[in-house]
Amino acid sequence: MAAVQFNPMDPEFVADPYPMYQRLRTEDPVHHSPLGFWVLTRYADVITSLRDPRLIKEPIAAFVAARFGMAVPPGLGLSMLDRDPPDHTRLRGLVSKAFTPKALESLRPHIQQIVTGLLDKVEGHGEMDLIEEFAYPLPVIVICEMLGVPVRDHERFKQWGLDIARGLDAIMLPPDSEVGKRSVTGRRALAEYFRELIAERRAAPRDDMLSALIAAEEAGDKLNEEELLATCILLLVAGHETTVNLIGNGTLALLRHPAELRRLRDDPGIIGAAVEELLRFDGPVQRTARIPSEDVTIGGRTIPKGEMVMPFLGAADRDPAQFPDPDRLDLTRADNRHIAFGMGIHFCLGAPLARMEGQIAINMLLKRLPKLALATDKPEHRQSLTLRGLQSLPVSF
Repeated sequence: MAAVQFNPMDPEFVADPYPMYQRLRTEDPVHHSPLGFWVLTRYADVITSLRDPRLIKEPIAAFVAARFGMAVPPGLGLSMLDRDPPDHTRLRGLVSKAFTPKALESLRPHIQQIVTGLLDKVEGHGEMDLIEEFAYPLPVIVICEMLGVPVRDHERFKQWGLDIARGLDAIMLPPDSEVGKRSVTGRRALAEYFRELIAERRAAPRDDMLSALIAAEEAGDKLNEEELLATCILLLVAGHETTVNLIGNGTLALLRHPAELRRLRDDPGIIGAAVEELLRFDGPVQRTARIPSEDVTIGGRTIPKGEMVMPFLGAADRDPAQFPDPDRLDLTRADNRHIAFGMGIHFCLGAPLARMEGQIAINMLLKRLPKLALATDKPEHRQSLTLRGLQSLPVSF
């Protein structure tokens, strides 16, 4: 049997990565790719890598810049997603209060209102693109309102956000790829957008996260201007990207498993467990990255200091050593300790919000559209290797 070769650019992998994950877990679970990085696919190894303080994030920017010339644009710092303690702790602390389950619970009626409005718009049409008309607008509206960004501007920054998200794949693509350049351009454009908005808020603060972050920056000891811009960009892009994919991937999984869809429709009270299983089954974020600050041994292999390590969350969440019959969708799966939102200090800050939006959106979708069905045999996935989601999802009802 030929040695397994991980090719993230293979269209078959983009459409369905899970067979490749299975082969890697079985044949070469700590895989050194010819592309120059290490791939982890077993649950235990991924968990180890996410918890180990020797596997850090800040050197990633220099690693990518050296390989692709993708330096962080001047005047724009690293976000908390790309920082290590103590800076990560400081930056995360500035925004974490807005994302606690208690703080977010007050948003529930408004999220239900937004979902109702989106469904009202399409209900009489008999068909829609579920991504464009439902899964995308919901989290964009919510994060814009929380942050203090005018919702009407979403078309203006939509492509910038997509380019930034796609830029997460640059390390897995050829050095001459345009993806990295487009990501840098999108980051610059979004930074300029926020500079304008920040100037407005300095003159007239409001009751929103942007004004609170500006106040912290003006206090002078918690946040500098570069970090302020990086934090705003992260919150806006990450605040909707994962939820779009959760709703899209989750709805597709349900429509492909009609018995489970009926089960949820008949008993909407299981929506909490159902969303956890949908996250495990086809998660919105497939991988993350770390760089060892010293030589580390994972799964019996030594990974040298300074090399790129990619723990694949999507692979870990289909590991039969952790999840019995992992390729089966089971909406009431017991002991479902998935890691779709990561693990350790970089656990997704917006996880409670994404869960709430997903639960409300999917339950109301099934309730309002009882004849919901796929309108295509081959839904088109985005050309993204890090964020797994659909380009579109035509449905009829």
